[in-house]
Amino acid sequence: MRRTPSILHLDLDAFFAAVEQRDKPSLRGKPVIVGGLGMRGVVSTASYEARVFGVHSAMPMHEARRLCPNAAFLAGRFGAYREASRIVMGILQELSPLVEAMSLDEAFVDLEPCLPTAGALSDEELVLLAERTRALVSEYTGGLTASVGLGNSKFMAKVASELAKPNGVRLVPVGAEADTIAVLPARAIPGVGPATMERLSRLGIKTVAELRLLSEKELVRELGKAGGEHLFRLARAQDERAVTPVREAKSISVEDTFEQDIADRAQLGAIIARHSVLVANRLAKSGSFARTITVKVRWPDFSSVSRSRTLYGATDSAEQIARIALLLLDGLDVAGGIRLLGVGVSGFTEVAQEPLFELDDSAQPGRVVEEVDPGLARRPPRWLPGNDVAHDEFGPGWVWGSGLGRVTVRFETAETGPGPVRTFALDDEALHLL
Repeated sequence: MRRTPSILHLDLDAFFAAVEQRDKPSLRGKPVIVGGLGMRGVVSTASYEARVFGVHSAMPMHEARRLCPNAAFLAGRFGAYREASRIVMGILQELSPLVEAMSLDEAFVDLEPCLPTAGALSDEELVLLAERTRALVSEYTGGLTASVGLGNSKFMAKVASELAKPNGVRLVPVGAEADTIAVLPARAIPGVGPATMERLSRLGIKTVAELRLLSEKELVRELGKAGGEHLFRLARAQDERAVTPVREAKSISVEDTFEQDIADRAQLGAIIARHSVLVANRLAKSGSFARTITVKVRWPDFSSVSRSRTLYGATDSAEQIARIALLLLDGLDVAGGIRLLGVGVSGFTEVAQEPLFELDDSAQPGRVVEEVDPGLARRPPRWLPGNDVAHDEFGPGWVWGSGLGRVTVRFETAETGPGPVRTFALDDEALHLL
């Protein structure tokens, strides 16, 4: 275990909702709920104003509407979230080369590479470093806030950031780890989900301190060898997991969404060839070869299909990838045009077996696996609440709501302050979805 709390965990506060409040001044200080808006939708993120009413992530959206009917319910803008995340991860990468992004809004940072060569930073200096990092995040993202934890392991750093929420910094001093987590609920330990917590509850276990009363053998008996040993160690703040900057990729893909639907097979073939070169280059850089090749197509109604072929060998050849991808595309109807085309590879290996890719009509390797996604065909793909729009006269704004052939827009941006609301016909040529 480390002798200094040199692992940092940063968690952006209510990230998706905070981005929406940043860009939509009229929603600042008000409950905002982002997620799937359909009958089966779930909450992705709820602002702190919505959490007061009991709304939380992973809750069914219909339950969130019941608890907080006056909230702004938004479909989400992943482009905006990815851009904010890119800025934050860039700030962290300037701190240390060892940054492990867990999601768009969460990352671990190993600070040891940036510690003074003569010795470690003091706890006070580490807290100041964390405060400066939070200040940079706020400055460069337009006001987003983050909670930061510092500990001598990934587990303790994450515990510290949870204790710092919202918008704070918490450091767990070396030697105080066991006492810090003793009072926490057992579900605070990574890997303790609802099923595990239910089994522990049957044993009368609610807190980490109570969990420590069980021997390792008892935990192994209840949860299996891996789960029991894992829980036994973390309950005693024993975590030696390293911050891993790059996670092993399970697939590599390139795709394009077209401004206008494309039906010409020659044009689509040229796009496949270009995508295949990009995919092959990324394969070569990783030192891997792929056994499975996939083509993804999305039609104008937003339904989509992915067709894959797993081969008998493996390759990193752009020509071979393109050849298989074209065969997969040949089985799809593109006469009405498509809006998206992608090429991907998976099933990585370190050994190539190129001769097995020699194809003819009677010996095509592997069987085709097809996955169909009906997508948004059953509902209008446009004018979802929260989407960015622009009007030729009124300028930029966002969709407040739509229905009955009309769309209501609030015209405001992060810089303008709360703006006016206007309603238009859905086919208004002056209104554009961005």
